[in-house]
Amino acid sequence: MSRSINTIIFDLGGVLLDWNPQYVFDENYFESSEKREYFFKNICTNDWNEEQDAGRSIVEAIQELVQKFPDWENPIRDFYGRWTEMLKGPIPETVEIFRQLKDSGKYKLYALTNWQTGLFDIALVRYNFLHWFDGRVVSGEEKTRKPFPEFYQRLLNRYNVKAEEAIFIDDNLRNVKAAEAVGINGIHFQSPGQLREELISAGIL
Repeated sequence: MSRSINTIIFDLGGVLLDWNPQYVFDENYFESSEKREYFFKNICTNDWNEEQDAGRSIVEAIQELVQKFPDWENPIRDFYGRWTEMLKGPIPETVEIFRQLKDSGKYKLYALTNWQTGLFDIALVRYNFLHWFDGRVVSGEEKTRKPFPEFYQRLLNRYNVKAEEAIFIDDNLRNVKAAEAVGINGIHFQSPGQLREELISAGIL
């Protein structure tokens, strides 16, 4: 595979950056684990968060939820109000892999991320390695997101990447499968060590 691979595409959250709502909504935040489970299952759900990733205003999203669930106003507002506390920082071992790939000079490196535009700016200000990419495609700017095929296609078209010559790395298996469906090679990220092993076995590192 490595002979034909000239492009590595990274997801960011969960791969290069440690972002997790549980850093705010920990075991002490709600009165019970049942209440926390209900909150994420029925109120601030993954699907709801992904709407903002695809360009919906976070202000509008919060106001609508507060009107719908007034008893949950504080945690709803905290979801984005305390968002910076959910962004713990880089995953150092994966950033080191990224650095090695960059230093090798053999690959074009791109980011393909589901991220709300204004919040992504915070990450860009905080972390210099996000500026190492040859290009990036951010869902909030594009008004579409993973796992929709047009989102992957946008990166391929914009940067003249051939799908079969690229590898896409994401911690969400759904997103990896969607990349593979448009012809991009996929690696399901589970840990930096596992990623390093897969890249070595593919002859990339």
